[in-house]
Amino acid sequence: MKVVVGADKAGFDLKEKVKTYLKEHDYEVVDVSETPQADFVDSSLAVTDKVLNDKIEKAIMFDEYGVGSAMASNKVKGMVTANVVEENTAHMTAMHNGAKAIAIGAGVVGEKLSYNIVQYYLDTEYAGGRHQIRLDMLNKMI
Repeated sequence: MKVVVGADKAGFDLKEKVKTYLKEHDYEVVDVSETPQADFVDSSLAVTDKVLNDKIEKAIMFDEYGVGSAMASNKVKGMVTANVVEENTAHMTAMHNGAKAIAIGAGVVGEKLSYNIVQYYLDTEYAGGRHQIRLDMLNKMI
């Protein structure tokens, strides 16, 4: 599976650790921030661009709290990004919300927890069905 990752200055170190974890677990990693982006808006939009234009199914954004990256990314029509701080939300947002990306805050989530969050997210497929109605509603919004 191909996974896009990106980070600003505050999330860069955790992104590098997760990137190593992903490679060790045979994921193909597309890193849009080989050096830290100056701002979470830049890094999250770079990830979002890769997801939407290259049709990559899963992505992870890193900043200080995760919230900023999720907010910036969700401004782009067709994108669904969830700020995640624990495993169950990572699982449920992938399954019920069809999240194309998760945002993790390096100032909130530690290294070991981030590995669990990422694995729960990547192991979960979107359920579709009744959940698609909500995604269709979101995609109709401006």
